[in-house]
Amino acid sequence: MASIITISGLTKSYASGFQALKGVDLSIEEGEIFALLGPNGAGKTTLISIVCGNVRPSGGGVTVAGHDIIRSYRGARSAIGLVPQELSTDQFERVIDTVAFSRGLFGKPRNDAYIEKVLRDLSLWDKRNSKILELSGGMKRRVMIAKALSHEPRVLFLDEPTAGVDVELRRDMWKLIGELRETGVTIILTTHYIEEAEEMADRVGVINKGELMLVEDKDVLMRKLGQKTLTIALTEPLSAVPDHLAEWDVSLKAEGNEMEYLFDTRAERTGVSSLLRKLGDLGIGYKDLNTRQSSLEDIFVSLVHREQMA
Repeated sequence: MASIITISGLTKSYASGFQALKGVDLSIEEGEIFALLGPNGAGKTTLISIVCGNVRPSGGGVTVAGHDIIRSYRGARSAIGLVPQELSTDQFERVIDTVAFSRGLFGKPRNDAYIEKVLRDLSLWDKRNSKILELSGGMKRRVMIAKALSHEPRVLFLDEPTAGVDVELRRDMWKLIGELRETGVTIILTTHYIEEAEEMADRVGVINKGELMLVEDKDVLMRKLGQKTLTIALTEPLSAVPDHLAEWDVSLKAEGNEMEYLFDTRAERTGVSSLLRKLGDLGIGYKDLNTRQSSLEDIFVSLVHREQMA
């Protein structure tokens, strides 16, 4: 599949000497949902801001839909829709007016039918004549998405799209993003909600301290880096892990009523069978076993922790 965004050796340094980005290389495929994960200050917003033309890079290059973001700024920017984290729009404007105005800013001819479709798709048509200040926080965020889509972009950037919205609305937003992808729009989102990436993304990138630590298909990442946790419900609580179990690196949970063992599903020997045999030899009874696949959050925390320890 063709790349719609190509980022090569991208750097950003400030006068203070702080390096926000350190040689980032990344290609985004047309029509995919790409989730960019990272802790606060990792460089997520800086990266998006550069691609969208709001911040000038110190080095490297970026093309969007074949347009260099500096030499062909207008072409690149017209291909991009950006939904910033902050809700910023004229509070006294009507919904339909602010969306139509955003379309005009990109030199697009008036298209009432398209604006109506966008508002209907976002469940905003009934609110089209309402002033922005009359809307709930979730509806205001939908207006921001409508403004970003008003000029029919090929790429949509969502910076923390569900920050500050309730769980139900978050689910609605996930559904909407999936529907947008079906129309051919490429979607790049930054998020602190790991389940958001796990729910929607085709690929995941992890950025920390200005460096892109990895980019991987979500499912491949889960298989490659994921571990499973075996939880053993004990018949009698333990006050400490017996020395004879040291080689399995188990831990006690739930006030000693549960024992947890992390194992690598890719290993030739997981150690599960030998651990259970050893428990029998030691006379430690158990009444239930449960395994859980590591979540994307577990993997993310592990990666960032590993980087900080390096």
